[in-house]
Amino acid sequence: MPEPAVLTERRDRVLIITLNRPEARNAVNGALAQGLENAIDLLEDDDDLWAAILTGAGPVFCAGADLKTVAAGNLDELRTERGGFAGFVQRGRAKPVIAALTGDAIAGGLEIAIAADLIVAGSNVRLGIPEAGRSLLAIGGGLAELPRLIGEKAALELALTANPWPAARLASLGLISRIVEPPAVLAEALTLAESICVNAPLAVRASRRVIVGGRDLDSNARWALAEQELARLAETADYQEGPRSFVEKRTPRWSGR
Repeated sequence: MPEPAVLTERRDRVLIITLNRPEARNAVNGALAQGLENAIDLLEDDDDLWAAILTGAGPVFCAGADLKTVAAGNLDELRTERGGFAGFVQRGRAKPVIAALTGDAIAGGLEIAIAADLIVAGSNVRLGIPEAGRSLLAIGGGLAELPRLIGEKAALELALTANPWPAARLASLGLISRIVEPPAVLAEALTLAESICVNAPLAVRASRRVIVGGRDLDSNARWALAEQELARLAETADYQEGPRSFVEKRTPRWSGR
């Protein structure tokens, strides 16, 4: 039996999700798209999981769409109804995902990475949207999201030249959270995930909703959204636990309720 196209592993409250088609540079086919959607379902449905790391097996994070599938006229196989391309890039979710790039993230690979909440990349990694070189378009988020994330001029250069950029250049534009030497990428991503998981999970998710959900709102609406989230949070047990643990000089015991 062939190995699954996507693997999952639990590390305490962190789910490690691995794209597992190294022989195809982790190119997205139907099995990978469905497997990634299933992995996000696991993350979202399990109350004991508070964050995820998304990485790739082998030397490449993801080379994008499987062009054999595209050439066969089966483009729709690369999408799911809820997640869009790769079962991920348009997926609504509550819990944070960190992309850990141990290898290049090209075309749809970049689109998967930028759909994550944070990116940790190896110093040798390149990212790009080379679709124009094959008379294709980066419709999985490259063209739609990169102008907002790195600015219109930088996004235009990436799209129109089709040349990948080193991770350091994109880090200078705010796209990448941390750059480390390649052997340390997963460990650094785990450290980052663990630093998220020590915090109150409901407050983490509420903070994410305000930032992600408020990106297209005006300033007044973002302020209102933050107030709404605080009102919801105030009804939870963890909202009481935070101040209580401070007064009692002990580590908080978060219940996620």
